[in-house]
Amino acid sequence: MTHAPEISDEEGQTFRLLRQVDLTPEASQRGIAAALGISLGRLNTLLRQASEAGFVRVTDRAGPDRRHRFSYELTTRGATEKARLVDRFLASKFAEYNALHAELTGANATLDTSPYRTRMMSNSFAPIPELYVSYDSAQKLKVEAGTLPSLDLTPRQICDIELLMNGGFYPLKGFLGEADYDGVVENMRLADGTLWPMPITLDVGEKFADSIEPGQDIALRDQEGVILATMTVTDKWVPNKSREAEKVFGADDDAHPAVNYLHNQAGKVYLGGPVTGIQQPTHYDFKTRRDTPNELRAFFRKMGWRRIVAFQTRNPLHRAHQELTFRAARESQANLLINPVVGMTKPGDVDHFTRVRCYEAVLDKYPAATTTMSLLPLAMRMAGPREAVWHGLIRKNHGVTHFIVGRDHAGPGKNSQGEDFYGPYDAQELFKEHQEEMGIEMVPFKHMVYVQERAQYEPNDEIADKDNVTILNISGTELRRRLREGLEIPDWFSFPEVVKELRRTSPPRSEQGFTVLFTGFSGSGKSTIANALMTKLMEMGGRPVTLLDGDIVRKNLSSELGFSKEHRDLNIRRIGYVASEITKNGGIAICAPIAPYAATRRAVREDIEAFGAFVEVHVATPLEECERRDRKGLYKLAREGKIKEFTGISDPYDEPKNPELRIDTQNVDVDNCAHQVLLKLESMGLIGTER
Repeated sequence: MTHAPEISDEEGQTFRLLRQVDLTPEASQRGIAAALGISLGRLNTLLRQASEAGFVRVTDRAGPDRRHRFSYELTTRGATEKARLVDRFLASKFAEYNALHAELTGANATLDTSPYRTRMMSNSFAPIPELYVSYDSAQKLKVEAGTLPSLDLTPRQICDIELLMNGGFYPLKGFLGEADYDGVVENMRLADGTLWPMPITLDVGEKFADSIEPGQDIALRDQEGVILATMTVTDKWVPNKSREAEKVFGADDDAHPAVNYLHNQAGKVYLGGPVTGIQQPTHYDFKTRRDTPNELRAFFRKMGWRRIVAFQTRNPLHRAHQELTFRAARESQANLLINPVVGMTKPGDVDHFTRVRCYEAVLDKYPAATTTMSLLPLAMRMAGPREAVWHGLIRKNHGVTHFIVGRDHAGPGKNSQGEDFYGPYDAQELFKEHQEEMGIEMVPFKHMVYVQERAQYEPNDEIADKDNVTILNISGTELRRRLREGLEIPDWFSFPEVVKELRRTSPPRSEQGFTVLFTGFSGSGKSTIANALMTKLMEMGGRPVTLLDGDIVRKNLSSELGFSKEHRDLNIRRIGYVASEITKNGGIAICAPIAPYAATRRAVREDIEAFGAFVEVHVATPLEECERRDRKGLYKLAREGKIKEFTGISDPYDEPKNPELRIDTQNVDVDNCAHQVLLKLESMGLIGTER
């Protein structure tokens, strides 16, 4: 049995003081002393100590009544200390209960006295601990937080902070400190031994990190500047990201979206420390479908559900999924929770607005008394086996008892060598290894196929007469092709309501917006070909065409930027943002910057492919030819050292490995180059065949 550390009398009195101040901040000293059962002298001593420690702020209060001269309020640090002492107090009481139970019955009560997890708190009915302070305290903390150093969170960090605050990431009390981070990366356990497979870290840039020291409080804001929480920074360190990639994702390979994020988007410094929740992030979409862990637990209690199986999905539901979930619920003798992820998923996935409309369109295919749907604001990492365990713990916190784990669960696809990152059943094996400790049971995903002769879906590995029946299936790639080309999607595969929603947001490619990005050395011919292509596309008509040439953008959009790597990246990201908006609204964007860095081009591709096609054209004119053509004398000045950070001379150019098209403009006229691009666009279905 784990023994909880003893709480000293001083800690106990501090805890009771902080709790009382939080409950009755406007009470008089006499009232607080009476509530605590101590003398006024002892109260003054405690208040002075709490004030010196930064836990309580004492302010003068105007008024004639000298008994109410002061008001007291909990600071951010005080709220954090109160939460810590609550854990210590609970652990101590559970330890006392275990000891008494053992003395009276001769058997352990099986209550885990860890400050992070107890079996009482982890069942489907008891509330899960949250990190929010009371409403009154939150209003005061907002004012205090306004004076703290602020960090605007990224979309991924906003997903993380929401699940930290509402208990979805229980037992975490905030972003991981260095010791917990090391334990999670190395062996999927926090420093105290608690199972937790995914590092939940607050990555920040070096400039912000340099302004923060451990022991300092910071305010965490959403992207509109609204304060969501405060954090007491306890740790600051520079992680070994290659080690994190190898241990957590299985390979330090940028083909993995989370590894690419780790190296090319995340900040270089990690901050760790406990979080005090002020308010949850605001969502304007699908409000009635969003539930916190405690709201879902309350729903299960109200409905009398004892066994609940959750289905994780980041894709639209088709008929095979319906059959799968029916079977999983029946075999588990459980009610069904459809629990789709609506935070960050894999680049290229169907957007969550479309997916949720698809879910709602088929929800009435399920019996209402046994099925519900709730959206999960999770930023997926696509970490395969570790992610499956992580998903299980999150669903356990939401009150779920069973969880469907799929074949290649949360796999990101192929690595740089064209092989799957994870084995097809690695996730199921790791989940099964830990499911007893997790307290949630795995239901293996069965690959469902359509048997034409019997007009029904069946598990592929349970079909005994495979040689005598016709087995039908449509892969995700084939589905996207049919949508792209406007081909029929059979009723046996999907529901008409789902197909209708998908066609609304995935029209045939010839009706979608798209972006063509020309990349290459200065003088390679990018701008000339881009202008010719723009003219040809405008001649064809049908969609508006916008040219975002490097020099034009520099003049009108990025005039304040220099040519450092940071500024070049920012310039390309601005071009990518404008192009994504054009693409989203059905137009054609033609971009012709140098765009020297592969990681930045990839980020732009991911942004644009959320709305339409992205066509990368490498204008592969050799550097020697570009220098020979140089009318402005830029290469000569660069070789003389008069122009710093010049691509190809004093700054690198990452040659595209797999562009949609590669063109060498030597001895080829501009019209022919532009026609090559048109032929490529036609082969991709982006423009019609008529001229």
